[in-house]
Amino acid sequence: MSGPVPEVLVFDMDGVLVDVSRSYREAIRRTVERFTGRLPSHDEIQALKNRGGMNNDWDLSFALIRQSGAAPSYEEVVEEFQRIFWGRDGDGLILEERWIPQPGLLERLAARRRLAIFTGRLRQEAEHTLRRFAQGIGFDPLVAHEDVERTKPAPDGLLRIAAAFPGRTLWYLGDSVDDARSARSASVPFVGIAPPGHPRREELARLLEAEGAMAVLASVNQLEELLG
Repeated sequence: MSGPVPEVLVFDMDGVLVDVSRSYREAIRRTVERFTGRLPSHDEIQALKNRGGMNNDWDLSFALIRQSGAAPSYEEVVEEFQRIFWGRDGDGLILEERWIPQPGLLERLAARRRLAIFTGRLRQEAEHTLRRFAQGIGFDPLVAHEDVERTKPAPDGLLRIAAAFPGRTLWYLGDSVDDARSARSASVPFVGIAPPGHPRREELARLLEAEGAMAVLASVNQLEELLG
C-alpha cells in the first residue's frame, strides 16, 4: 500500500458493493430495446462507459437510443428506465441485485475506519438496496444523485464527504473512469475495481490505472489485503 493510511473509506455502490449486471445494466438494455427494437450488448454498454461522461445510466440509455436513430424525449427515456428498474414500488429489476462484500468484511472495516458512500443512484434506490443487504452497517454520510449539483465525474460528492471529516484521509473505491476522475479532481486517492469476467475488463483496468488509481482490485473483497 502506498500513501497515507485511510481514515475514511468512501464506496461507490454499483460494481463495487452491488453486482448490477442484472439490474441497472439490464435496465439499460431493455430501455434501449423498447425504443429501438435492438437489444445492445453488455460489451457495447461498457465501451460507452469506458469513454467517460456516462456515469448516469439515463444518459447512457438516451445516447444509445439516439445513436440508433430513434428520437424519444429524455423524459420518456427516464420514465421507461425507471419503470423497468424500479417498478411500481421497488419490485422491478432492482430485486435482481446481488451483494458483493463477503460476510463480515464491512463490519471489520467499520471497526477501524469510517465508511461512507458516494453514488450516482437516486437516494431511494440506494437506501432500498442498503436495507436489503447492509442493515447495521453505518455508511455516513450517504451522498446520492439528488445531493449534488454536479454529478460524477465532478468531485462535488467527494468534496462534501471530505468536508464532513476535516483533516482526515479519504480513499474512494469505484469501478469507472468517471469515479477515477471525480477522485482526482477532489485530490482523493482512488482504488479501482475491475472484476474478472467484466465486459472489457482489461481495458477498464488500464484506463483506471491511467486515470491515477493507486491499485486496481478484482473485488472489494481484496481491500483488506491492500490495507494491510
